[in-house]
Amino acid sequence: MTRITGLPPYDPQNIFARILRGEIPCKRVLEDAFALAFHDINPQTPVHVLVIPKGPYVSHADFSANASDAEVAGFWRAVGKVARDLGLESTGYRILSNMGEDGGQEVPHFHVHIFGGRRVGRMVPAQG
Repeated sequence: MTRITGLPPYDPQNIFARILRGEIPCKRVLEDAFALAFHDINPQTPVHVLVIPKGPYVSHADFSANASDAEVAGFWRAVGKVARDLGLESTGYRILSNMGEDGGQEVPHFHVHIFGGRRVGRMVPAQG
């Protein structure tokens, strides 16, 4: 696996950039001016959706520092709408974003995972 720092520069050839350009198909859940949400091709729970901003941001660190207020608000509202539209609010869901190598980031484009449809357990294993 390629080492991903989560810091710029942005690689416009990453898989999510290619999905945004329509070069790679996806199973869309929502698309608006700020975000694209689609089903993960390797789901870890019965509902596993990725939400990505339309802008070229490497990670949450990059997005939170450089996105406009409208992009930030629009993106997080899209995350909430996806969870509502998928009926996840009644039983709950997890939102997760990885940043950099230690965080387990695999794609150098900021994205949020929405996991639902079953109990997901501990966030990280207990130390000991």
